[in-house]
Amino acid sequence: MLAEDGECRYLHFDSPWAQGVMSLSEPNFLVFEYTRQMCAWLLFQEATKDKAIALLGLGAGSHFRFFQHYTDAPINCVEWSELVIMCVQDHFHVEETERCQITQANAESWVHDVEVQGQYAVLMVDLYDYTAEGPVCSSKKFYKGCANVLGKSGIATFNLFGHHPSFAKNLANIRAAFDNRVIMFPETEDGNRIIMAFKGPIFEFTTKELKARAKQVQLDYALPAPDFLDILLKEQDNQHIVRANKVII
Repeated sequence: MLAEDGECRYLHFDSPWAQGVMSLSEPNFLVFEYTRQMCAWLLFQEATKDKAIALLGLGAGSHFRFFQHYTDAPINCVEWSELVIMCVQDHFHVEETERCQITQANAESWVHDVEVQGQYAVLMVDLYDYTAEGPVCSSKKFYKGCANVLGKSGIATFNLFGHHPSFAKNLANIRAAFDNRVIMFPETEDGNRIIMAFKGPIFEFTTKELKARAKQVQLDYALPAPDFLDILLKEQDNQHIVRANKVII
């Protein structure tokens, strides 16, 4: 389940695919490109102590460590595997606190729990089994549950595999759950394609405001946010949100 190459430690689920990775010298750095892209919601919404973040899928704890380190936001990570939780706590610098918790539960059931409805400002979904192909939760009901977990205003990010046969179905189900308020990154070299979905009042910014925000995110979180913004605005699938000098989602 564990492997190292001198620079990074990897988590494997009984397969050659790495389900997570941690830099040994910089544990809070997001090594995989797609994990950094999943944080692009910071362009549109700040991470503050009154805006809770839910993570579906613990992996090697990359996002848990990142947001625990860089923000004051409450964090709840949902992970079904007790073995993964124990492994990550022992070997990947993941430590629960009063603010940052791990819930052992099935994500598909958790999103329908009445106690979590409307409780989160951000939802980040990265759910893959040992085959590392299509996401393990992909139904219309699941994605609607994801939307319901968010409060009156919120953003969800999803990790999909762009080349996988399930991509079109998952994208359609996400669009349906979020009233087609969706933007996306192009596929990464590793095949990941990050989808961002929005709920609540319309998000409206001038491109000048977003560029300023991107620079601030880069300073605050050590993320290539200006590159994120440039990629998102140039992506053909996102042209519906660009109107003159404004971005409206």
